[in-house]
Amino acid sequence: MNVLLVYPRAPESFWSHSHTLKLAGKKSLLPPLGLLTVAAMLPSEWTLRLIDLGVCELEDCHIREADYVFLSGMIVHKESAHEVARRCAALGKPVIAGGPLFTTGYREFPEISHFVLGEAEDLIDTLVADMQRGFVQPMYRADSFPDVRKSPIPRWDLVNPEDYVNLSVQFSRGCPFECEFCDITVLNGRVPRTKEPAQIVAELDAMRQAGWEGLVFMVDDNFIGNKKYVRALLADLLAWHERVKPSIGFVTEASINLVDYPDLYESMVQAGFKRVFIGIETPSAESLKECGKVQNLDRDLVESVKTLQRAGLEVMGGFIVGFDSDPPDIFVQQFEFIQRSGIVVAMVGLLTAMPETALQKRLVREGRMLAATSGNNTEAVLNFVPRLDRDMLTSGYRGVMRRLYEPGAYYERIRVLLDALEPRGPKVRMKSFRLKMYFKGLWLIGVQQRGGRAHFWRLFLSTLVKYPRKLKTAVALSVVGHHFRQVAGSL
Repeated sequence: MNVLLVYPRAPESFWSHSHTLKLAGKKSLLPPLGLLTVAAMLPSEWTLRLIDLGVCELEDCHIREADYVFLSGMIVHKESAHEVARRCAALGKPVIAGGPLFTTGYREFPEISHFVLGEAEDLIDTLVADMQRGFVQPMYRADSFPDVRKSPIPRWDLVNPEDYVNLSVQFSRGCPFECEFCDITVLNGRVPRTKEPAQIVAELDAMRQAGWEGLVFMVDDNFIGNKKYVRALLADLLAWHERVKPSIGFVTEASINLVDYPDLYESMVQAGFKRVFIGIETPSAESLKECGKVQNLDRDLVESVKTLQRAGLEVMGGFIVGFDSDPPDIFVQQFEFIQRSGIVVAMVGLLTAMPETALQKRLVREGRMLAATSGNNTEAVLNFVPRLDRDMLTSGYRGVMRRLYEPGAYYERIRVLLDALEPRGPKVRMKSFRLKMYFKGLWLIGVQQRGGRAHFWRLFLSTLVKYPRKLKTAVALSVVGHHFRQVAGSL
């Protein structure tokens, strides 16, 4: 059986890092972990080819050689997924589609005849049997959330890890919180399910055997969702570091209540975690109450961020504008909060009603839904009727993004971060592509570009004098800021 696995192309966005990739000589930020994991569930005697459209082109000959095409992706990949499905249909090849995009949006793809809705672990045996007998059902739907301990080590042999900035691993699925706008509980449930720590160590060893050194993104929706099992994992990661001395560090996502558990964030740092993305959303308490972001209420959010920074974690943040409860000065509040907190990588997006979320259901009841979402959180488009003036929201959003990433404000945030950040934990060796990115970036932002050049050299020199050990962080953030400025300027 010949199976072609295709991951669609993502549009230009805040998280595409396309401008940074050019400096690094890389093709994509992250590999398609879901497809690599599904590939590992298929019979070992099958012939598999994986095409990541962020890395290489899909040729007609690839489609013709396949008995079936597996197509996966997220909502942001919708347009590219349609194009892939149309090409396969034109060549008479059946597509089996699965993943977040199709689990909640399969009705938008009439050109596809077969879908796997939900997680694959409990469905894959039936699907494989049907493929072998030549009769694939129109739909396979997971009735419950599977035991993720069934999940195998991804097939890293199907990609070239050197095409990517980071590799990725998943420890858990699900989140205990129920934010109105979030689709995580729709896709993965409210009870976090975890792998055994030994599984994660085995996956990391597989990456090392493939020659990987650098950062690994722990893609969990909320890394600390199941604290008992996270503590067990961190203990194993610490022992693994002591045993093999890997040059691997971690990035992950967590809720702000991480700050309530010093033992957790201290262990994370000692285990090699360098950055954590946190959904701050808004400094407005009323808006937090509206969306059910209870974990962010009744705390000093700026001080919470700084506590994690002082512990050695660089905090990246997600922010949202467009809640019904947002005050008219929400853009000023967001800007001032982000500047004071030193969250250098701050993703501000307009509120979007995602499929099947509590927010979408409420807006449908209220007669306020307008259209499906594109999944691109940097589009200045509202897919529902807001309470605040629509033009004010979209223009204010563009304004705050541009203001956040203009050189003066951006480099000032780096200074605020460096004042708080205490780099700790095991060192991650600087790979050759990162050296290349740094030097090319230095030339670009420090010599070629006039806008912001003076701001950069002031930061560089002041960091060299005040925090020489933090110079690498200052330069790295300065380089990635080039991408964010391009995206913000294009809104």
